[in-house]
This record gives sequence, structure tokens and C-alpha cells, in this order.
Amino acid sequence: MSDEEDPSARRDPGSYRDPEGFVFRRDGVVYRQIESSFAADWDHFIDSGLYDRLSADGVVISHEEVANELAARPPAYRVIRPEQLAVISYPYEWAFSQLKDAALLTLRAQALAAEAGMTLRDASAYNVQFLRGRPVLIDSLSFERARDGQPWAAYRQFCEHFLAPLSLMAKVDIRLGGLLQDHLEGVPLDLAAQLLPRRTRLSFGLGPHVHLHARAQKSHADDGASADAEPAPRPMSASKLATLVESLRTTIESLKWEPEGTEWADYADNTSYDDAATAAKVSAVHEALKAAGGTRAWDLGANTGEFSRIAAGMGAHTIAFDIDPACIEMNYRACRKDGLQNLQPLFLDLTNPTPPIGWAHRERSAMASRGPADVVMS
Repeated sequence: MSDEEDPSARRDPGSYRDPEGFVFRRDGVVYRQIESSFAADWDHFIDSGLYDRLSADGVVISHEEVANELAARPPAYRVIRPEQLAVISYPYEWAFSQLKDAALLTLRAQALAAEAGMTLRDASAYNVQFLRGRPVLIDSLSFERARDGQPWAAYRQFCEHFLAPLSLMAKVDIRLGGLLQDHLEGVPLDLAAQLLPRRTRLSFGLGPHVHLHARAQKSHADDGASADAEPAPRPMSASKLATLVESLRTTIESLKWEPEGTEWADYADNTSYDDAATAAKVSAVHEALKAAGGTRAWDLGANTGEFSRIAAGMGAHTIAFDIDPACIEMNYRACRKDGLQNLQPLFLDLTNPTPPIGWAHRERSAMASRGPADVVMS
């Protein structure tokens, strides 16, 4: 059997790092190929019941196994078809609470994996997407069998992808979440440590997980090691690993940011519309959407999503874009509270829209290429 890739299958440009498998598309459908080198870990993931528990709890995306003949590059150990996502989004486009919920989801996945004798081998924020209004892990190959005494290999990555940006957003300035677009591998811990207030050095959470962690990295680099290398890991018992994960969880939980004081946060409460004019506008938008039809809507400049909800209420999967971090935060909180499953708030500066970035300018796609939308509201 040839090991050349099938020309009718298109590998996802962002799925090139993992030698154990990759994502590809065939006839517009997303699949994931699992290589034979990952067979033992994959079997444990399935046979241990961990996948069933995670998918039932909405922690990991559900999938079905399909025929290996659909593989993009034979031979494959398994080919799966995950539940399809309406849109892909990235951490630098999320509200504060979206990133926070994604962090807590990742820690929950690690805790449940440990109970099944497995561990997350990476903790990238890019492994999380939003499905039916809630975060979900999409990389089923992130789970591997744990070894006795093994520390959490994804600890640094979790701190750089989640803890560092969240702490900067909460403690310094909400706009620092944009650093994730400049640092696709996560916000460097030494940078976060420099930008955070000095008092956070005494924090029970940020002190060890950001400041001391950054100092350990620097000390290791000063000893002649690569700046990107981690100090040699010390053996860690299962109980100590659980304590580490719980410490990270309480630290993430403690980070707060309240959406206020921005240009558009209270726009809906301070417009020139009276009740009659507002009702007329709602009716006009409803009729326009009804005439346009379609199942996917983009609302540009959505504010807190008042009119986005009209499209969502008519059954369209709706993306509510806004430039104001307070607006997308308020919108996400309201969607979460109301259980709204087909409206997703995202950050977008229309004068500087999300560009294609990463390896070969294809790893993370531009917002404009993540359509199509059937109808655009503005």
C-alpha cells in the first residue's frame, strides 16, 4: 500500500506538528487520522472508558470511527470523524471568560485523565473550540498513558497559553489578551512576570506558577540550556500531580475581570431610540433576516448581541463580532447564562481583521476565510 497522501484528501494546514496523527478534509468533511505509533495509547483511551466519560460530559468532542479506506495517507491505525464545528476560532479572538472556561475545561480533562491512568501530553489553547456555546477539547490525541512518577508534561504550556494571558488581562489590562496573537506558542512567562504587578509575586497562585516558574526557566537558560528548554523534571507522585492541577484550578478561578468603562459596553442602554423606535428596528431586522434566509449569520459590530439574538432565534448559527472586549464578555456571559447554543461572540477589529498567521501564513487562518456566511448584519 502506498504511503503517499491521497490527492482527494486535504490535510489541515494547522495540523502538522503531531507525528501521531493529523486532521484532514475529504469532500468538505473533517476527519482525524491516527497513526500506528499511537495505537497503544489510543486503545487505552477508548478501552479504559475515558473517551466515553469525557464525551458524555462534553469535555471532549464526540466522534465515530469510519473505514480506514478514508485515510488521507495509508496505512492508518484508525480514522475518526469528529462532530463537525460550524466555525473555528482562536484564543486571541475570545472574551476573557471564554479563555477562562477553556482553561478550566483543560484542567478538568487532566484530572479525569489521571483517574483513568492517562495524562494530557499538551495543553494548548488551540486544542479547544466552542460547540453549542461551551468549550470542548477537539484533539483526542492529546491523551497518553501516564507513567509512574511522571510530572505533567503540559504544565509550562498550560501556564503560557492560559494562566499568563488570563492573569495579565485580569491584573493589568484586558487588551493584553492580544499578546496571544503575537505569541502563538503562548505568552512567555518571563514577559508575564515583568508585566504583572509586583504584589503578585506573593500570590499563592501567580507566585509559583508564573514568577518562580519564569525564574526557573531563566536559571536553566543561564546554565547554558536552550531558552525554550524546561529544567529537568523531578519525579512527581500522583497525589502531588493532583495537587498541582488543583492549585492551577483555584488560581484560574480566582482571576476576575468585570466588563465596564469601555466605549460601547453600555451602548444598548444609552441609545437615541425610544421604545417604539426600538420595536420598529427589531421588526425590520427580523424581516430582513427572514428574507435573506440561510443558516449562518455574521453580525459585524454586534455590541452585546441584542440583534444577533434575532438571527440566533431564527435558527442561524450566529457569530457576534465586536471590537470592544467588554461587549463580547457581556455577550458571552449572557449566552452562557441563557444556555444559548448557536450564538458565539468573538473579537474583531474591522479596520484590522484577523490575518492568516503561523507557519507559511496558513497555520491560523484569516477570519474572512472562515466563512462562508449566508447573511451579514451591520
